[in-house]
Amino acid sequence: MTTTSVGSIDLAPSRASGLRFSDRRKLFLVALALPAILYVVLVAVWPLAQGIWYSFFDYNLLRGGGRRTFVGLDNYIALWADATARRAVINTFLFTFGAVTLEFVIGLGLALLLWRDGRFNRICLAFLLIPVTITPIVVGLIFRALLAVDYGFFGYYLAEWGISGPRGFLANTTTALPVVILIDVWEWTPLVALILLAGLKSLPTDILEAAAADGATALQRFRMVVLPLLLPTVFLALVLRVMDAFRVFDIIFVTTGGGPADATTSLMLYGVKQGLEFFNIGFASAIGNLTILCIALMCAVFTLLIRRADVRANER
Repeated sequence: MTTTSVGSIDLAPSRASGLRFSDRRKLFLVALALPAILYVVLVAVWPLAQGIWYSFFDYNLLRGGGRRTFVGLDNYIALWADATARRAVINTFLFTFGAVTLEFVIGLGLALLLWRDGRFNRICLAFLLIPVTITPIVVGLIFRALLAVDYGFFGYYLAEWGISGPRGFLANTTTALPVVILIDVWEWTPLVALILLAGLKSLPTDILEAAAADGATALQRFRMVVLPLLLPTVFLALVLRVMDAFRVFDIIFVTTGGGPADATTSLMLYGVKQGLEFFNIGFASAIGNLTILCIALMCAVFTLLIRRADVRANER
């Protein structure tokens, strides 16, 4: 092989590494992704695997010097035998479906109202996003103060007028969970509306104009054109909110603490109490795994429903 040199610079192709350019490029990309992969493994995969492993042990930090005893599925059997755990499962499903349903319906209505570009709509959208910028703990503290019977801006008058009772809505076993759901709706409906509004903005205008030219009414255009094209965005909004609502903790923790009489106890709140208050790591791990399993099943159901609706819309 002939080499050409200019001064002391060798212009011959280097073979020292023994790797082609494509191989070196792949190694470079792997090196770039390695920190992110390590982060995901350390922060997500390893704790998840550890939680699954601990759920098969009788592991309590306050008993036996923290020794672990393999018990198999006893923690899961005890979970279903525990009345508080069963109540927490019911409360979590009620909270999730109640909050997500209201957020989707109201969010879709707001998105349709803000669909057209205009200065007024942009101003409304800016104010609408204010609740999303507040952390859930602060939102819970604000509403707990507003609904307090002795000094709350709303709670005092509601109690005086006999609407909420002498102890307020949050201290009533019948109204505590619906009020917590409404607090979550107040905070996260703007996010759902923003996601759906982004989907509406991306719809092809020529199809809508053609449907209007064919004489389709606004309701027909929404049902036969807008909604089928919006299904991927609907799927995204529902999955994000279901995943977040099912593991609700902060709002309930600061407003009711799971009470009164476990009326608002969620799976996540019960798991945190078992793990950080009673140090029952094995039982708390079983609760966490049950939460993850329920979220995965609900997301799978949403995926199946959206795919079937998409197939039906494409067949028309």
